[in-house]
Amino acid sequence: MVRFGLGRFCVLIVLICSLLAGCSGNYRPNKVLQMATEATFPPFEFQGQGGELEGFSIDLMRAIATAANFQVEFQSLPFDGIIPALQAKTIDGAISSITITEERAKTVAFSRPYFKAGLAIAIRADNQNITGFDSLQNKKIAVQIGTTGAQKAKSVIGAEVRSFDSAPLALQELQNGNVDAVINDAPVTLYAINTGNLQGIKVIEQLLTEEFYGIATAKNSPYLSLINQGLTKVLQNGNYEQIYQKWFKSTPPILPETLPFIKNNTAKLNSFNVFWQSLPTLLSGVLVTLQLALISGLCGLTSGSLIGIIRLSHIKPLRFLARAYIDFFRGTPLLVQIFMIYFGLPAISQELGFTFPLNRLLAGIIALSLNSAAYIAEIVRGGIQSIEIGQSEAAKSLGLNSVQTMTYVIFPQALRRMIPPLGNEFISLLKDTSLVAVIGFEELFRKGQLIVSENYRAFEVYAAVAVIYLCLTLISSQLFSRLEIWMNPSK
Repeated sequence: MVRFGLGRFCVLIVLICSLLAGCSGNYRPNKVLQMATEATFPPFEFQGQGGELEGFSIDLMRAIATAANFQVEFQSLPFDGIIPALQAKTIDGAISSITITEERAKTVAFSRPYFKAGLAIAIRADNQNITGFDSLQNKKIAVQIGTTGAQKAKSVIGAEVRSFDSAPLALQELQNGNVDAVINDAPVTLYAINTGNLQGIKVIEQLLTEEFYGIATAKNSPYLSLINQGLTKVLQNGNYEQIYQKWFKSTPPILPETLPFIKNNTAKLNSFNVFWQSLPTLLSGVLVTLQLALISGLCGLTSGSLIGIIRLSHIKPLRFLARAYIDFFRGTPLLVQIFMIYFGLPAISQELGFTFPLNRLLAGIIALSLNSAAYIAEIVRGGIQSIEIGQSEAAKSLGLNSVQTMTYVIFPQALRRMIPPLGNEFISLLKDTSLVAVIGFEELFRKGQLIVSENYRAFEVYAAVAVIYLCLTLISSQLFSRLEIWMNPSK
């Protein structure tokens, strides 16, 4: 009896331990939420020296995850792509200093507010003309696309608003002297000035508006209540105050539990109507795209032909310089070249003691032309070398010198063979004009981004952009095919 009772007791102990182990497993943070952020918004979200994400929002999100018993993984996304990603449910949520607005609340679901902020006007320290919001009339204003600062700038009478993909780019535009002011979130601008990253910039009217940041999720997200639960705990147990003190050296303000215009209804828009309503604005961007492509194409063809001929020169230093040019512009991304020319050259000139403001159209044309010339140079070199050596010998027998031989005999024949690859290069150039959007130039793609930043209908708008680009490339392809037939002597 004793042995039997002892065995039952041991089995009972084992069962209890198993149940406890199973129950304790339920409290482990086994749920992983994918949270989007744009790491170009210090002190809220940015990359530290080791490449790790840092900032107030990052620390807060990790504290929320701990309090609500889940794990979090961060994904870097551009700010104007966060809400479309939430709509597509490719991410679980986003913490990227997203201001809670009535329009956004129709598209995504927000948590309770986690930060009180407002818009500020930043100007150059030597600017005495701008003293407030009313004095921004007829001025050039830089903003980050898709932000409340961009919406506020639209209300300024006669202002030229330039939109950029991130706040640092907008502030760099101001520092380079290309705009008169920047409308941006006050904490971000003040942080950049106080840390010494911005020189010669000051802030006026620190709070144009009163705004609140929220953590965004998709409509009807199962994770919103979990995030709110964790945020409430962090606010109540003192962790929020510690994180706030760490980054802002002050006492946090009292935050409301909710905002009156946050609703759970979803805006219902007809996709077909969105597509057609976007076309007039997009077509205005087509004219800018064609202007960029045509001017850059002509400049690239002229300089590329010259560089291609130099590549065939018997003078070694000239050949070396031409080869170095081609290797550099073909070996570095066009996007980097645009940044170097538009943002880099004015910044370097200021360090050297003189001002060199660069027009956006001119900067775009220069970057596209220089890049295109490198590819056209190789097309020209290949076309010239494809002509039989007998053509040169025949020209010499007729008494033509090397320049005349190239001008009247070799190059005209080579040009006919170069038409197909030149057509491909022009089509690539036409699509590459979309990269100029990063410096705030409102061509076709940028027009689409601006529309999406207002209505958050990414698929319909970008589908319209794609259709327009397809039409442009098909028309260009047909034109080059006609030109090829027209220049064919057998036809």
